[in-house]
Amino acid sequence: MGQLQKLSTVVRINVTNPASENKSAFGPGIAALCEGVRNQGSLNAAAKSMRMAYSKAWRIIKDTEETLGVQLLLRDGAHGSTLTEEGNRLLDAYLTLQQRLGEEAEKLYAELVR
Repeated sequence: MGQLQKLSTVVRINVTNPASENKSAFGPGIAALCEGVRNQGSLNAAAKSMRMAYSKAWRIIKDTEETLGVQLLLRDGAHGSTLTEEGNRLLDAYLTLQQRLGEEAEKLYAELVR
């Protein structure tokens, strides 16, 4: 087996709003943050698990919401946060795209380097 067959692909997806002047996008980092909120029930806990300051996580969420024109989180003060219905749909679509395109990229790469 040649060295090229031992390598693998990495696909990075970004969801953007072409109508926005802001360049923020829903990508791997914000997806991980949203997954953390989904699994842990709070933005603060999600940020801590990523070794990120809460203020930075909050700014990322706000910037992304503004850019996409979609509210991602429902905030309930001291009781934590949850993803909105649109936030859940966007995260699910993103994760599915990431998985399917990653699998397809691996297949295509294997074909191209044989």
